[in-house]
Order: sequence, then structure tokens, then C-alpha cells
Amino acid sequence: MPIDPHGISWFVRTPRSPAQDRIIQRICVRAAPEGAQVHVATLPLGGVQVWTDSSRDQWIIHHRMARELRLAGWHTETGAERLMVLGWSAACLIHRARMLAAALSGRLADYDRTTLAAVITANRLREDGHPVEEIVPEVVSRLERELRWPARLADLEGLNRTASLEPMRLRLAQIAGLETQVGRRCAEHLALASQVTATVLGGDQPTWSSPDVPRAGLTERMVAASVPNQPDGPLTTTVTGGVPAAATPSYAESAR
Repeated sequence: MPIDPHGISWFVRTPRSPAQDRIIQRICVRAAPEGAQVHVATLPLGGVQVWTDSSRDQWIIHHRMARELRLAGWHTETGAERLMVLGWSAACLIHRARMLAAALSGRLADYDRTTLAAVITANRLREDGHPVEEIVPEVVSRLERELRWPARLADLEGLNRTASLEPMRLRLAQIAGLETQVGRRCAEHLALASQVTATVLGGDQPTWSSPDVPRAGLTERMVAASVPNQPDGPLTTTVTGGVPAAATPSYAESAR
């Protein structure tokens, strides 16, 4: 069991598997600049090394990839020419659990913010002449990128996360439970955005509801402001970016 030289973390080397290599590569491709070729290979004593074909800013690229890999729970070592992924890190798994919990109590608890974003984005796309049939999927796609967690959870699909040490197994089980909650909450936000957008475009009043969301709140006010009183007439009311800043609070990057 290798020990972190700084004395702040310990990690366990995990057996290499083709699935693990593909998932590490998938995470790194998402973190790397568009079009960058990401390669993975086995280290002689276990673990995986990652590098890119890019000749510029490799240090920055490696640190971006390492950030996402650490958030997944892996111990990494970053260099100028390559990135090494060595195994599960107790400190990184604790950090992942904290970030999942922060997402549940932070951005993923704010359904009104999702409604506001859906209304503003739908109106902006419609004013820009975006095809009506493409507005709903585009709004959902943008929200999915903004939430971040749908992509992070999808990255780890197919990975059998195990450990030989009991504390590590318990931590992995805790994370699996939190990931299930985050995945369910993300699905609720995406469904809400889809239904609100359809309503803004002239569809029926959304039927989506959550026991944690007051029924008379920003959601209803924003939908009412964007849906005409005359069903057969054109939409004439547009919500613009002039909403008070307090209605769209910003959250710290680490809490997303």
C-alpha cells in the first residue's frame, strides 16, 4: 500500500483492466481540449500512464485531466510529459463524497434556477431563429453540461469499483449511494427543463413536481410570464437577461 510522500493521503494500487483503461481515457478526453488525441498505457508496476499528442500546454492539459481523475477517486501523479494514475486514493474518495453531497444540497437542490435557465435559454434560442423542434433538446443539452454531474457519472459506467481494504470498500459503497441520488436528481432537473421549455414554446402547463419544491414559487411565475393568455396567439412576452442578480446566485466551482 503506497504512502503519499506528503503524508496527507494513502492509496491502493488496483488491478488494471481494459474497462478501467477505457474509462480513464474517456475522462481524460472530456477534460482535454477538443480534438486532442489521448493515449493510455500500462505502467510496469501497476497503474496507467496517460499522455497527449499536443505539443503545447501539456502541463495545463495534464492538470485538467488529473483534476477530473482525482474527483473520480484516483491517486494521480502529474508531470510535464505524462500523467500517472496509480489507484484508489482515500483522500480523493473522501473528496468525491463531499462533492456529491455538496451538489445535492447546492445546485441540485435549486429547481427554480433550472426553471429560470430553461425559460431564458428557450426564449433566446427562439429569438435567434433556432428551429422550434430543436429547442427542447438544445436546452436540455445545455443544462446537462451546466450541471456537469451527468457526464461525470456517465464516465464511470461499466467500471467495477472494488478494493481489498474494508475502509476503502465502505467508502466506495457510500459513494455509490450518493451517485444514485445525484443521478436521480439530475434526471429530475433535465425533465423539468424539458417540460418548462415545451410550455414556453406553447405547449401544455408542465405537470412536473417535486416534494421538495414549493408549488407556488419562481417556477410558476417564470412559466406564467412566458406563456400567453391566448393559447392560439403568438408568444409576446419574453424573459430577458435583466433578471435581478439575486435570482441567479452563483455557486463555487467545487460545489457543482
